[in-house]
Amino acid sequence: MNNLSYNILVVDDETDLCQILRYNLEKEGYSVTVANSAEEALEKDIQPFDLLLLDVMMDGMSGFDLANLLKKKENTADIPIIFLTAKDTEQDILQGFEIGADDYMAKPFRVLELLARVKAVLARSGKRNQSETLKYKGITLDLNRKTVSVEGEDVPFTKTEFELLHLLLSVPGRVFSRQELIERIWPDDTTVMDRTVDVNILRIRKKIEPYSSCIVTRLGYGYYFKA
Repeated sequence: MNNLSYNILVVDDETDLCQILRYNLEKEGYSVTVANSAEEALEKDIQPFDLLLLDVMMDGMSGFDLANLLKKKENTADIPIIFLTAKDTEQDILQGFEIGADDYMAKPFRVLELLARVKAVLARSGKRNQSETLKYKGITLDLNRKTVSVEGEDVPFTKTEFELLHLLLSVPGRVFSRQELIERIWPDDTTVMDRTVDVNILRIRKKIEPYSSCIVTRLGYGYYFKA
């Protein structure tokens, strides 16, 4: 499966754990957003997420309360939830599943097991983005044919250019450093300089006219797609 098609929201007040989860999930190719409280999560547009990793015991609103709230809303009711919690009594687990959890992992847990559970829940849920295309205004990426069209006209893209544009467009507003782009796009046995990334971005900008300004340089950080 193409993990870039999945957006995961991690909600946990343990910042160190959030960093570990983000690192490992992004290493698998998922797009990850972090919130350190239920209240912070509710400030985000939750509807586009394909999976929530949700801590139960947090200051303020609990994970159970947040899940209850989301399950009552039509546009978020079907989003799968994996609870992450130190509360692992039978009653707690049953309460989680009664709310509508798809899985329940007791802390501490092994990251590899979590990744396997995430993969399984996403495969079962069918919540995955089923679209065979990725679009922004006049830009269309055909994910099966690996082609790009701009204003209805096919534009030739190299494999690297296609994957770069796909990554940036998949997560609008997310800043990717040059090093992160190198690690995600180029093979591990290839030596790539920062300048190589810049050249590819320049080529992409020229090819997606009149949307070249959508690929923004964040000085000192990297690049992002401004939708």
